[in-house]
Amino acid sequence: MKEDDESGESRRPRPRKGDQAPGGRPARPADPGGGILMGRPFGVPVYVAPSWFLVAALITWIFGGQLGRVLPELGAVRYAIALFFAVAFYGSVLVHELAHTVAALRFKLPVRRIQLQFFGGVSEIEKESETPGREFVLAFVGPLLSLVLSGLFYLGLLAVDPGSVPGVLLAGLMISNLIVAAFNLLPGLPLDGGRMLRAVVWKITGKPMSGTVAAAWVGRALAVAVLIGLPLLTQTGALGNANRDIGGFETVTDALLAAVLAAIIWTGAGNSLRMARLREHLPELQARVLTRRAVPVEATTPLSEALRRANEAGARALVVVDGHGDPTGVVRETAIVGVPQHRRPWVAVSGLAQDLNEGMKVPADLAGEALLDRLRASPATEYLVIEETGEIYGVLSTADVERAFVAAMARPEPH
Repeated sequence: MKEDDESGESRRPRPRKGDQAPGGRPARPADPGGGILMGRPFGVPVYVAPSWFLVAALITWIFGGQLGRVLPELGAVRYAIALFFAVAFYGSVLVHELAHTVAALRFKLPVRRIQLQFFGGVSEIEKESETPGREFVLAFVGPLLSLVLSGLFYLGLLAVDPGSVPGVLLAGLMISNLIVAAFNLLPGLPLDGGRMLRAVVWKITGKPMSGTVAAAWVGRALAVAVLIGLPLLTQTGALGNANRDIGGFETVTDALLAAVLAAIIWTGAGNSLRMARLREHLPELQARVLTRRAVPVEATTPLSEALRRANEAGARALVVVDGHGDPTGVVRETAIVGVPQHRRPWVAVSGLAQDLNEGMKVPADLAGEALLDRLRASPATEYLVIEETGEIYGVLSTADVERAFVAAMARPEPH
């Protein structure tokens, strides 16, 4: 799907151990990993990435300095309080992510994991929403929960002394959640607001791709605006800061932060475009189109004779059959290449075949995500493609599927 920074913007899954990509390489693990496992709310694993400790230390240092100015009597204890604030803030981010997760599960969309990392959290939702309405709701619930949390912290602030430690903590959490909500509502991918814009354009045009293109380009414009505008706003005091010298340390920090945020937004927008292009071309991945014609041969047939029959028939694959003509194995292409020419008359095809199991039998009419899901479920280098009647149609090589992937991704970027 997509990626987020301080948002709950979800993203499509990355390769995982335990499955294989189209070329037979590992692709999806049973355990997605991604840092330290903290728990499994709603059955979804939550990980804390190593980069979180860096940002937690940064928040502790900055907030600890602010506490020292507001409550100088705290002394060194202020850094312990600041660390508590960092943990509480990321707890709020987790609630934001859980809002996306619960909505996704409600819509029967599988969620691979939640990861807390440098610039916030990521909810990895493995499938696209089926309608623009669901897409809008799925994106909006994250900022909505951040706004609700901000309101709750405000109510808590009314009950305590604003100049006390609880008051400062509640004020900080109220403001930080308000910032998270506002930032994520910006109308550009990969932010939640970008997904909401995508849903609106999708609804108007009837084309999800049009929504993605519009929201991605707005996201790129936002990246440029953040890169240029954030340092200017902080320098002029528009964000509540006093004017500072251009050469000051704070100014350099602002510019660096703006550059990192801009890079995240720009990259996320580009990734959204690429994934949308891939999804648009997924229907072109058809088992019937990609399948190689095959000839049936018995297990004792010498490899040289089997290849001769294949050449005569114009076929590019060999299927081992028993005495009744039922398929029992698929001869691996890599195994054929590994047999020297002079040995082929003395090598039986049975020694080069991979035994068939039910997962390696692919219906000829499978296409798109259904085809990819079938291949992921039973990793292999070759699959037997069969008709509805059970007749052999041919052999599907994962190398051919991978080449089709590459060709789809090589198409010009949509504009």
